This record gives sequence, structure tokens and C-alpha cells, in this order.
Amino acid sequence: MDFEAKVISREVSEILWETEKTVSTAESCTGGRIAEAIISVPGASKYFKGGIISYVNEVKENLLGVSHQLLEEKTAVCEEVAIAMVKGACKALATDYAISATGVAGPTGGTKEIPVGTIWLACGSMDRQLTVKVEEDHGRDINLAIATNRAMELFLEFLKQENAPRPLREG
Repeated sequence: MDFEAKVISREVSEILWETEKTVSTAESCTGGRIAEAIISVPGASKYFKGGIISYVNEVKENLLGVSHQLLEEKTAVCEEVAIAMVKGACKALATDYAISATGVAGPTGGTKEIPVGTIWLACGSMDRQLTVKVEEDHGRDINLAIATNRAMELFLEFLKQENAPRPLREG
């Protein structure tokens, strides 16, 4: 893991410690790398409950509750599935938040519609999610590193939004 990833993981850790919130992961193409980034910080057991590696659609459906119809209609590599994976992980692992990744890391498996390097990332809670699509192919290892770092950056952005001071309403 690179230095930038460790810095992001530490920031995420600090926010989760302070807010006493929990997180889980639902990973397909990243195969546990996001979970690895989270647990790289000592004390992660206070807020990280676990992850589900859902490398095949059967696991996305059975453990994460992703709709079979959605997978059939849109494929596993789409924003809707990434969001469903977040909600499914929050529910299955009883966490406040989750981070998900689904895509085609390569070097094979891509199509004209969904080329190698296409990875959808999502994070959030049952009620609110952020998503981002990674689209460039730099080879499998770099694609996975980029996806992992972007997922952690996205989650940090989400946490900062969630915990920003709210302006007082005048009544």
C-alpha cells in the first residue's frame, strides 16, 4: 500500500473512532484490497466489522441481496449494483456504512460496452450513497490499486459530508 493510501486510511480511522460508527466492505474485483486498506491502521477492529468478497453474481445475490433481475438487465458492472452492494453489506454485517467495488480489472473479461478497467465504486449508508466510475485500463495491478485508493478517497469524502457541521435553522 502506498503512502497516500495510508494517509487516507488514517483519516478514515480518526473519523470512525470519533463518531463511533462502523464500516464493512462488499468487494468483487478488488478482492479484499479495500478491507486491507481499512485494517492497515491499528485499532480498526473498533469500527471495521468485516467484508464480503462477492466475486460471482451468486454471492452478490445470496449474501448481499442484489436483485437477480438487476444483474441480468444491467450486468454486475454498473452503478446500481455498486449501490445495492453497499446496502447489502450494511444489512448483512450490521454496519452504519459500507464500501463496494464491482468491475473488470483485466486483462480479460471486458466487452465493447464495458471495457477492461471499468470499475464502479460506491460507499455510504442504507439511506445515502456516493458513487464513482473508474474507466482507464492501466493493467490489472494498477487498475486494482487505483480502484482501492479511489474507494477510500470516496469514503473519506462521504464521511466528511456526513460529519460536517450543520447550519442552525432559524424558526
